[in-house]
Amino acid sequence: MVDILKGGIASDQRGNIRFVNDFDMSGIKRFYIIKNVDTETVRGWRAHRIEQRWFYVLSGSFILDLVVVDNWNSASRNLPVERKILTASDLSVIHIPQGYGTAIQSLEEESELLVFADHDIKHATLDDYTWPKDYFLQRGR
Repeated sequence: MVDILKGGIASDQRGNIRFVNDFDMSGIKRFYIIKNVDTETVRGWRAHRIEQRWFYVLSGSFILDLVVVDNWNSASRNLPVERKILTASDLSVIHIPQGYGTAIQSLEEESELLVFADHDIKHATLDDYTWPKDYFLQRGR
């Protein structure tokens, strides 16, 4: 199940601090930042059988489409797609557990998405499943 960890913001005369204090990062092995070249590009579908990921929007906003993969050798094309809109103003971390596929699209230019993963980069190539961007969305995005 996808979880959302709510954060907040503290402001004073010096500026702002954004935080998600309930985000336990003890199992995190690496992170990366996604910045799409434009708002038309769709990154996906990509899934991980073992790896978990956590997303935090640094700036802008994103469409995040999710599927629970039913068969790793031949996933059904008609799986239900859950759509989430993620924005920097949400101040939240969304947890994507193992077994999910994702497709990601920026809604605004210059949007940045911080991604945390619980496996190192050596493991990434062993747990990387991909499909064309229209595989699960027969009607388009």
